Amino acid sequence: MSQPPVAGPLDPAGPGTPRLLALAAYRFPHGDAMSNRLLHLARSATPPGATVVVVNDWPADGTRPPVDPPLPAEVQLLTLPPSTGGKVARWWHRQRRPLRVLAALRRAGVRRGDLDGVLLPLGLWNLTTWVVLRLVVRRPITVDVMERHDAPQFSLGRLSPHFVRHRWQALLAARLADRIIAISTALHGDFGHRRPTLVVPPQVDCANYASPAPPSLEGGLRLLYAGTAGAKDLLAVVVEGIRQLPAAERDRVRLTIAGMTRDQAAELSDLDAHGLVDLAGQITYLGRVPRERILAELGGAHFSVLVRPDVGYSRAGFPSKVPESLAAGCPVLLNHTSDLARYVTEGREGLVLAGPTPDDVHDGLLRALALDDDEWRRMSQAARDRARDFDYRSWTPAVRDFIAGAGRGSGTANSVSEANSATVSR
Repeated sequence: MSQPPVAGPLDPAGPGTPRLLALAAYRFPHGDAMSNRLLHLARSATPPGATVVVVNDWPADGTRPPVDPPLPAEVQLLTLPPSTGGKVARWWHRQRRPLRVLAALRRAGVRRGDLDGVLLPLGLWNLTTWVVLRLVVRRPITVDVMERHDAPQFSLGRLSPHFVRHRWQALLAARLADRIIAISTALHGDFGHRRPTLVVPPQVDCANYASPAPPSLEGGLRLLYAGTAGAKDLLAVVVEGIRQLPAAERDRVRLTIAGMTRDQAAELSDLDAHGLVDLAGQITYLGRVPRERILAELGGAHFSVLVRPDVGYSRAGFPSKVPESLAAGCPVLLNHTSDLARYVTEGREGLVLAGPTPDDVHDGLLRALALDDDEWRRMSQAARDRARDFDYRSWTPAVRDFIAGAGRGSGTANSVSEANSATVSR
């Protein structure tokens, strides 16, 4: 098996002096939603002619990073070598991550004076990281907060190690980070009274999306769910909503699930085995597929579907599936959670469900099935227009100044709307 690339000197032909250090531990740059989040935040925080240095600690999940991943010109990547030992060795490897990051920067010739700021996700934030960065880098540290866990999400509740660690990291960020980027207004409420906080929803690069080209609605309605559902996305509700349709309408609906096989969907999500059997000929499972395939599926679907319970974690998060679907010109069939009501209105960028129940999905599907091609095309264009509110270029001045310490952030909950508007953020 080939070994992953390791950190080395930066490309001397890069676009300019590094101004931002971004830390990751994902399948960067396009392996998952967190990688996309970091990539676009880093791009929007980088001044013209400068470079963002991403130091990525590739996850120890058996996968290997690509040898030469496609990256924007302003992004230079340093991939840290993985741990090769057992469980204890991997734990010690993680604890030493801040020191390994500094060693990678030294090898790459990045000096402290080159940097204006540091960006890292909440999941990599701990006391050791804070101490090392504070003592050595001595630049403003911005922590990106993308979610808030609830105790009922875990079988052990508040005693779950994952829950305890998440809440501890949030507590440290609220007291030690210089600045906070929050993915939603609900999370702004958690941090805005303690630290300068800027609300930035999931971002996209609109230039990466081709024009949609689904078949005519006369041949049926194509739906797409992309992701790994778990308990957060109510796939069983979607399937049951399809089952409740009258036979003639039900036969016109096709659902593609990208990200899970049939067995994974039955095991990891809330899907009922009987429902899967009843609609066996109408549901296609793609399993885990490359990002290019997801974009192609979005371009061939009439609607992406997303149904979530209206609970704490769904109000605090912001599904990255929505901006990506809008950018692809694929309207969304969803219920409002988080800040989605600001971006998706009934009959314009998508179809809004009254709630997260099968009856609500059934009613939404009937509205979708009643559309003609011209009505759908108008909705598709509105979706692409709305996607510009999420394009990373729209956020460049606000994010760049904020991370470098020049911007004040949203400050109060009343001004979050302004921070989220495309007009102000451009």
